[in-house]
Amino acid sequence: MKHLFVFISLLFVHIGLVAQQVDVYQRPVTLEPDRDFDALHYRIQLDIDVDGKRLTGQNTVTLIPLRSDLRKVTLHAESLVVTDVIDSKGFPLSYTQGDEHVHIHLSRPYAYTDTVTFTLRYFLEEQVGGLKFIDETDTNPKQVSSDCWPNKARQWIPCYDYPHDKVTQEMIVTVDNAYKVLSNGELLSITEDPGKGKHTYHWKQNLPHSTYLINLSIADYLVFEDSLGALPVNYWVYPRHEKDARRSFAKTPYMIDFFNRLYGYEYPWEKYDQVISAHQGGGAEATSASLLGEGAVTTVQEEIDFSFEGILAHEIAHQWWGDLITLRSWEHSWMNESFATYSDYLYKRYAWGEDEAAVDLIRKRSGYLREAHTRYMRPIVFNQYEEPGQNFDSHAYPKGAYVLHMLRFVVGDDTFFRVISEFLHRFEFQAVSTQDFIQCAKDVSGMNLDRFFEQFLFHPGHAVFEVTKTWNESTKTLSVEIVQTQDKWERVPIYTIPVNLGFYHANGKTIEKVTLSERVEKFEFKFDAEPLMFRFDDGNHLLKEWTVNKSEEELVFQVENDDVTGRLWAIDQLKAFQSSSKTVQKWTALATEDPFWAVREAAVRNLSEFHGSSSKALFLQTQRDSNSKVRAASVNALGKLKDSSMVSDFRKIYDTDESYLVRAQALIAIGESGNTSQLRFLNEAAKVKSPRNTLKNAATQAIELINSPSQ
Repeated sequence: MKHLFVFISLLFVHIGLVAQQVDVYQRPVTLEPDRDFDALHYRIQLDIDVDGKRLTGQNTVTLIPLRSDLRKVTLHAESLVVTDVIDSKGFPLSYTQGDEHVHIHLSRPYAYTDTVTFTLRYFLEEQVGGLKFIDETDTNPKQVSSDCWPNKARQWIPCYDYPHDKVTQEMIVTVDNAYKVLSNGELLSITEDPGKGKHTYHWKQNLPHSTYLINLSIADYLVFEDSLGALPVNYWVYPRHEKDARRSFAKTPYMIDFFNRLYGYEYPWEKYDQVISAHQGGGAEATSASLLGEGAVTTVQEEIDFSFEGILAHEIAHQWWGDLITLRSWEHSWMNESFATYSDYLYKRYAWGEDEAAVDLIRKRSGYLREAHTRYMRPIVFNQYEEPGQNFDSHAYPKGAYVLHMLRFVVGDDTFFRVISEFLHRFEFQAVSTQDFIQCAKDVSGMNLDRFFEQFLFHPGHAVFEVTKTWNESTKTLSVEIVQTQDKWERVPIYTIPVNLGFYHANGKTIEKVTLSERVEKFEFKFDAEPLMFRFDDGNHLLKEWTVNKSEEELVFQVENDDVTGRLWAIDQLKAFQSSSKTVQKWTALATEDPFWAVREAAVRNLSEFHGSSSKALFLQTQRDSNSKVRAASVNALGKLKDSSMVSDFRKIYDTDESYLVRAQALIAIGESGNTSQLRFLNEAAKVKSPRNTLKNAATQAIELINSPSQ
């Protein structure tokens, strides 16, 4: 997860056409597999030697055939070694095991009306990605942590390991008394074996879920108990987190309650846990739990720049989107990730306010556009992949989230959220396809949405608009021409989509909603006087790139009167008038006076880019801004002046500012302004621990700047 201030500086930069580096259409078509049976329940018993990094286990499988004459059952099994298979009466069954599967030969043929139960015994002695044995370090205790996504449960549990099959599950785990054990669902018991110094945790997942959502977490955890009404909400953290865990996770019940109301569907599982895992960077969902990176627990100082709140919300949203309903096959990755990504935006809008959420949505759009222009464009629903992870990209996360944002605009707020609630209720505990969602949206809305979904889910790309407006004073007519130019890319359509055109007048604004369907569209509007501002896509509903011809006066008006999205866009567009005193004055006023940090930060960056040497006094002022991102931008601007007399000032900023981002920028500024006499200090700074190695990376960059000064 990149720092937000990096994104803000790029929000409205035209990325331009870059040759795509990956031809996704050369990937093989991968289809949902056939299966012979429906697994119902796994009763998994494990004896885990944490120190020896090995386990012995057994899985009792209950299934029903999907057709008559089932004679052989094939399960996924990689790395683990099956030692024997017995039927429900204890009689041995013959089996063969290859590199990826175990084939079990049943004692007789079974019909689809039968229920079949058998037990596989096995051991695992090699290290695998699906269940990581993690050594103790200075920052984490010894632990065992599962990572079953997307298809690694098979490495430590013989099972049918594909998301369209959902099972209930028991996880019965024996470990040394030094460790606590977390798994999915309800904790039924903890039984002690004093003679062996071991205890056994018995967890039961009572409602069906997919195998990639299986969780097993083992460590000497501290467990903090919380709740939302009768729902247990617990935080499994390291002993060093004791001081900060409750504060870091305090909003968890509040988030669950928000999503309960937003989706119109109560949280479906027995409990919710958040557990720290040393191998996670951000977060990963499991049913009734989320595995979180160590950075999820933040100190008060770290929280200034590295809040995990958005990630916490995203992972909680997965309890519905991915866990309650689950993608049927991997081409439908957006069913998990787009909905969770849009949900974390909706949470931020609720908890952080409209302006912060607008910046978040811009960041999401920018993330997709970078991938589209520099790597590839693909349909969101896409069955050409070599391995499932290829479909978990910026098309599945932010682009899909923006498609939901557009759908909400097309059908309206009330209908959109009724669609969401109906879909969850209609398909609860099932594996779903995109077509299931499309049909539900059509049923609830009464609208034929086939064209909408065809355009935005099954074709690559996005809309690119060239908008031109012309005012005719004699006829009092504003002509608007809208040209869609995205068809320069292969397979990208001309879109049929509504758009709001906003017209701002001295006494308010009017909005005209028009539907685009052709490459070139022209509209005319009569007004008593030329509007003070024209706003394309008023309300910011469309995923797009766009240009609009505007005068300096209109852009200044927009900076003063539009929403945050429009204001940030106008600040960027004023670069065309960067030599104008009016623009410089406006940027200067915004940098020091605007109430919203992202506007102040954007103004500082523009002044740094075009008027750095003459704006030093302003940067010294904004370096004391209350927001760390504005301070970081200001220190960045001061560093680019390469003023050696300021090295001591940057040292002071590094020593006194609470923000790691600002301190990191101060180190870089020393690299830009200092000389070899600063190397000893910078080498010491590189040893200072900081979130995501922020200070180390900055100090390394500063050292490189001094050792290799630009010519």
